Amino acid sequence: MPYLIVKHKVKDFERWLAVFNSHAEAQKDAGFRDVQILRDYQDPNIVFCFFRVVDIVSARAFTQSPDAGDVMEQAGIIGTPEGTWLEEL
Repeated sequence: MPYLIVKHKVKDFERWLAVFNSHAEAQKDAGFRDVQILRDYQDPNIVFCFFRVVDIVSARAFTQSPDAGDVMEQAGIIGTPEGTWLEEL
């Protein structure tokens, strides 16, 4: 089973979370499941998202969609998110 971990810095966590949650159905449609959101202990505006992925082709397409940049801007993401695709052993 593949997984994705994404790390990014946000301007305002509550604003980011509202935008993130508003896209929950689109995330599910793209094959993301069981999301866990974690925050950096010292800087609560550094956010980690941990996803289990059931459809890696759809999930990759979702992360690379032309709309992704607009959503990241709306959510107040600073810089480029760091994403790592993982494979369960």
